[in-house]
Amino acid sequence: MMASNRKQPFGYKMEWGEIVIQEREASVVRWIFQSYLMGASYNDLTKALEKGDVPYEVGKLWNKNMVARILENYKYTGQCDYPFLISQEQFDAVQSRRQKQSAPLQKTPAQKELRRLCGGSPPPWVERQVLAVLNDLIARPEQLRCPLCEKVLPAEVIRLRQELDDLLNTPPVDEDRARKMALRLAELQLNAIGPEEYETERLQRLFQSRSPMSELNQELLHESVRHITYAGRRVTILLKNHQTMEGGNNQ
Repeated sequence: MMASNRKQPFGYKMEWGEIVIQEREASVVRWIFQSYLMGASYNDLTKALEKGDVPYEVGKLWNKNMVARILENYKYTGQCDYPFLISQEQFDAVQSRRQKQSAPLQKTPAQKELRRLCGGSPPPWVERQVLAVLNDLIARPEQLRCPLCEKVLPAEVIRLRQELDDLLNTPPVDEDRARKMALRLAELQLNAIGPEEYETERLQRLFQSRSPMSELNQELLHESVRHITYAGRRVTILLKNHQTMEGGNNQ
């Protein structure tokens, strides 16, 4: 709180060695308490007080610290030999609202997951861009590609394919041998699928099963995103298959 040059709290004055009510200021104190309980914010109260003709201190404009100092002052309830201005019930109701207003908003599970992925608390625009990118993947899952997948088949797969083709085109066909070769070929092709390719297919199924979101979903974030960075009002999302997606300035 700001230091004050006032000798007495706003609403009181010294008169013949006694603390008495300063009526003009006291009416402002009562108005501040009543207005705050009716829903006015510190900003609302400050703006209204600036337009009035009762200053907190001569030569100084009203500010939120002055309003807060009044709302938290228990002496208005008649304590410490100060004349009564505010009922204890009204004072307690104001303190209850002040505590609720100052309490930090609880993070949703998705926001906690976003913070983990970003390595700290990101600004609000990051959440909006991430939501837009994930919704775009829900709408167009075909965007998911495997950036590290090998496009060249292993030599053994190519050789076995050729041998199987030759066998099937050379009558009489040895069906038992052809079946064994086909099973071996399927095994080799399955083994040729790398983790990134598997992740890409998993992500495609994951996003295909989702509906557009109005807010981030913790489970989808956890299952699809590896890491998030942001700079220059642009988000970069590293997916679980090592594919990167970017948000834009207009999101």
